Amino acid sequence: MPNTQLAWPAFFALVGATLLWGGSFIAMKIAMQDYSPLLVVFCRMALASLVFALLWRRLGGFRAAKGDWAALVFMAFCEPCLYFVFEAKALTLTQASQAAMVTALLPLLTAVAAAIFLKEKLEKKAVAGLTLAVAGVAVMSASGQASADAPHPVAGNFLEFLAMCCAVGYIVTAKRLAARHRPLYLTAVQSFTGTVFFAPVLLFAPLPQTFAVGPTLAVVFLGLGVTFVAYWLYNYGVSRAPAAKAAAFINLIPVFACLLARVMLDEALTPAQWIGGFMALGGVGLTARPGGKKKAGAP
Repeated sequence: MPNTQLAWPAFFALVGATLLWGGSFIAMKIAMQDYSPLLVVFCRMALASLVFALLWRRLGGFRAAKGDWAALVFMAFCEPCLYFVFEAKALTLTQASQAAMVTALLPLLTAVAAAIFLKEKLEKKAVAGLTLAVAGVAVMSASGQASADAPHPVAGNFLEFLAMCCAVGYIVTAKRLAARHRPLYLTAVQSFTGTVFFAPVLLFAPLPQTFAVGPTLAVVFLGLGVTFVAYWLYNYGVSRAPAAKAAAFINLIPVFACLLARVMLDEALTPAQWIGGFMALGGVGLTARPGGKKKAGAP
């Protein structure tokens, strides 16, 4: 029976990853002042790949992937490749608040996929926590201020749902691969694959006339802080936690994003958003609370 406990190192790694991913929304907003969305995605992948190129030999190089090429390519194709294609387009068609509501489906989708493909047990506490967390994110998203940049919300929300399906494929596959590969190696494969996949963007995406400090630093943060560090932290967490519990932390992303937007962009939170945020935090705590050591004689 797979271990359903979550150790503290994995807990903090997953929290750190979601904190950085929450900050990526603010950084993306700043970066898109001068760069097109897909160009930002390519630049962040390329920056992370430069770092991994220096570490590639120490990670085992191509020989480390022997026997797992198909799974590694599938993982990276799910995320970052298809994931960012769908999400980048979705955010041009729907409100960010509506997209966040769709994102809240990821833990439930992952829990079901993990139960089917990884034989992970769905605990009653986990189901209750996931439900509370999803409800909290829904409250936060629904109570957000409406945006005028939502010409086709139904199509946008459907594309965001497809992005979540890709994320499920990434999480479940990464969980299987983590038994044979270091988290940093999995992150490197994602970065290299994403760089190659998004390279054609350079042929048609408009390049900025000038390189302003703010947007350029935001791209650097996305490439090193998010694509490099956050994915490594999450892959580390996934390697040491049940996939369903690791996915529950995704509900923290919109919570952190709202808090950081309040501090960095002076965006106010409504009382309903605060309530939804605490519901999401409570749900994640209930679902993924690190377990203590078993008593002697316990099964």
